[in-house]
Amino acid sequence: MAHTGGGHLSAARSIKEYIDSNCKDYKTEMVDCIEYINKALNKVTTKAYSDMAKNAHWIWKKVYYGAEKGAVAKMNDKTQKLMSIKLNKLLQEYKPNLIISTHPFASHMCAILKKKKKINCKIATVITDYAPHSQWLMYPAYVDYFFVAHDGMKDDLINRGIKETQIKVTGIPLSNRFLAHYNKENILSEFGLSLDKKTILFFAGGEQGFGKDKVFNMLKSIIENFSNLQVIAISGKNDKMKKQFDELVEETNSNENVKIIKYTNKIPELMSISDLVITKPGGLTTTESLASGLPIIVINPIPGQEEENAEFLEQKGVAVWLKKHNKIEEELYKILNNPGKLQKMKINARLLAKKNSTRDICEILLEK
Repeated sequence: MAHTGGGHLSAARSIKEYIDSNCKDYKTEMVDCIEYINKALNKVTTKAYSDMAKNAHWIWKKVYYGAEKGAVAKMNDKTQKLMSIKLNKLLQEYKPNLIISTHPFASHMCAILKKKKKINCKIATVITDYAPHSQWLMYPAYVDYFFVAHDGMKDDLINRGIKETQIKVTGIPLSNRFLAHYNKENILSEFGLSLDKKTILFFAGGEQGFGKDKVFNMLKSIIENFSNLQVIAISGKNDKMKKQFDELVEETNSNENVKIIKYTNKIPELMSISDLVITKPGGLTTTESLASGLPIIVINPIPGQEEENAEFLEQKGVAVWLKKHNKIEEELYKILNNPGKLQKMKINARLLAKKNSTRDICEILLEK
């Protein structure tokens, strides 16, 4: 895996936890491939991705689509070949039976090494978005499995020349905590919320953020227009945003209806009490929302993979993509004041979800 985006890490962690808990005959190691190769490079790569995703969407869009083919793709291939030399040292030390990759760089490097006959183990690529990019699919003849989120991705991979037998439609790996049943009344009480109001879970921070003015105005609009709603706003690592949100709640006297949380490890519990999620459409949050049967209002997707995720979710009837000309209060009103639409979106989410994705991936790979 690698730390460029939280979804790669979470997917790897879910797979490792499942194997460690259920398959005692196997030993697993989780490796950040970029950090192992060069810690300084890892810091630069992670920061560059974060900065482009947060402040320079147009640059990231050029990088993302440029890496599909042409000069950028060729340069990336040369870079991965160089980086694979160092990664090979680790693989020769461990001599693994199986490599499970949740990051395109890892898949790329391992496929190069297998092509060069440096390694001879099975390789599995777990794609952590809802649309494929060619960087996940480099040297596919040397990758044994591609695990994808839905049937449309399978068709796309087949059209790109990958054999149907290599492709497994399992969904994106998910923590087993999303399989648990939670007591709604207890969780609402824990967070000081009411049983009688609809609950919105608002992911307002995160690693890439959305721009504090934009999300501040969204929360302000929800408070001003929906006195019958309660909101859980998660500011993540963004201290300035949390301070601004806290001040807004104080000024509007909305402490009973709006709870601002800096960080929590209780996302499965919070999703279990929510009626709708407002978020960027990263692969991880999307997968968790679908598993929880939650409709999504998509805000400010990063060009490339997140925009492709947003398009997919809209097409499947589980999300509304909030564009520049749309207003959050209008979109919320259309959904929440139309019980039939809200229920249909929830049903679509559950139909699309693959809650046993992690188990299914591991059982295929370990032939259980």
